[in-house]
Amino acid sequence: MSTMRKPEAGATSGLQVLQPGGWPQPKGYSNGMMAEGRLVVTGGVVGWDVACRFADGFVAQVRLALENIVAILAEGGAEPQHLVRLTWYVVDMDEYVSNLKALGKVYREVIGTHYPSMALVQVVRLVEPSARLEIEATAVVPR
Repeated sequence: MSTMRKPEAGATSGLQVLQPGGWPQPKGYSNGMMAEGRLVVTGGVVGWDVACRFADGFVAQVRLALENIVAILAEGGAEPQHLVRLTWYVVDMDEYVSNLKALGKVYREVIGTHYPSMALVQVVRLVEPSARLEIEATAVVPR
């Protein structure tokens, strides 16, 4: 039997976390999200600044990519708590795994404690040779 729970404190009403009964509680993501409202979608966002300069290092690129996502969401009238899905593309899974603690800290500093559905995929390369990762985001702003 499936159970639904409201998102963590401070999240916007209208979003529900989908957690099948008996499944272990995920850490740092949700198994599923349900939302109703206006859809805001980003393209693949990388960790560079407005001058297209990449941050130095994986964690620094994650911070910039997340900050860039927040800026794009704001253009659509959305905030981090409206996120329902993040898809991460990384060029080195070991680099991701070896930085989990630092990544969690950066994520909480930029996004907060809202954890949407997430997927993580290792890719051979990204379009921008200096990019260590790319993130796609989907948000739903409740009506």
